Amino acid sequence: MKEKIFIFDTTLRDGEQVPGCKLNAKEKLDVAIKLEALGVDIIEAGFPASSPGDFESVKLLSQHIKSTTICALSRAHEDDILQASNAIKNAVKGRIHTGIGTSNIHIKHKFNSNQKDILERAIKMVAFARNLAPEVEFYAEDAGRTDNDFLARVVESVIKAGATIINIPDTTGYCLPTEYFDKIKYLKNHVPNINKAILSCHCHNDLGLAVANSIYGAMAGARQIECTINGIGERAGNTSLEEVVMILKQHDDLNLYTSINTPLLTQMSRYVEDTMRMPVQANKAIVGANAFSHSSGIHQDGFLKKNETYEIIKPEEVGADGSKILLTARSGRSALAFRLHKLGFNFTRDDIDLIYPKFLIFADSVKEVFDHHLNDLATTCLNTMLPVCEAKTN
Repeated sequence: MKEKIFIFDTTLRDGEQVPGCKLNAKEKLDVAIKLEALGVDIIEAGFPASSPGDFESVKLLSQHIKSTTICALSRAHEDDILQASNAIKNAVKGRIHTGIGTSNIHIKHKFNSNQKDILERAIKMVAFARNLAPEVEFYAEDAGRTDNDFLARVVESVIKAGATIINIPDTTGYCLPTEYFDKIKYLKNHVPNINKAILSCHCHNDLGLAVANSIYGAMAGARQIECTINGIGERAGNTSLEEVVMILKQHDDLNLYTSINTPLLTQMSRYVEDTMRMPVQANKAIVGANAFSHSSGIHQDGFLKKNETYEIIKPEEVGADGSKILLTARSGRSALAFRLHKLGFNFTRDDIDLIYPKFLIFADSVKEVFDHHLNDLATTCLNTMLPVCEAKTN
């Protein structure tokens, strides 16, 4: 039987921390409405204690979003937690997300503290938050570099204090997928009350492993993945929502699923790209402009014979415009014939053999051959190069 992976979207909190991506309250609400339609389970709406504007944004989302949980971030401080509670008090489903650093480097250099005091503070603040919100999530910041034994003690203690979701962040993107898998598995096996909480993956992309680590975390037993649209976020970014969702959808053998309405993914990606003014690279998986484009002759030939030779996802599954055969100097005869046919030219195989060398000469002089180039080439061939050609236009 398949188990659900809850999708926790932090585009409006962690994603908004990217320089230049700041949104006003109206923009946040517009994005949140689309995230709700997309089917995300939790929207991390912001960090209310960080500024009056962020408090008002979280409050606004709490008033308008009905089917998705609205989550507010806080540090392990009473004032932070109170502000988070006040911001989400009108939410149909509200959650406070509080926590503290647990790695030795954070404990020593960030807090000038020790494990005992950090543990006591975590317990106290989770219990405080639990009295103010229907749901509390605890984050063990820098869990990726935290000793597993201490991490297990923290997790056990905050679950006893009332946390029902435990976030295990790879805050610096340090872990290898196998290390992150082992960490989640260790907690599943060494925390006696782990069955009372959901483990959550919050992975950063500093080494390009955020998506892989999140998938490995889910394979090890985590049932929530924290991610952003287009993978935006601090430094090198966060786990990409569209990538983890489609990985889980493609790998049916994992017996995991999400509630994401995948045909809306490309539209959602472009909306966030425009609203946050953060361009998506062309070769971005799932939603990039080239995700369903084919320019190599070998690939094009295989794709034209059967799509599945070079595409494991149908474009319509993610709301993309469709597959594209791009013509470059690396394209072969089959791609040239395909594109000419789409323009209405019915050239024979022998005709294509005659046209192809001229095509290559031109293609070597440009980055891409477009339809108007092909029209000119075909017309020239019909009028001069192939005077007895039987090709006709439709």
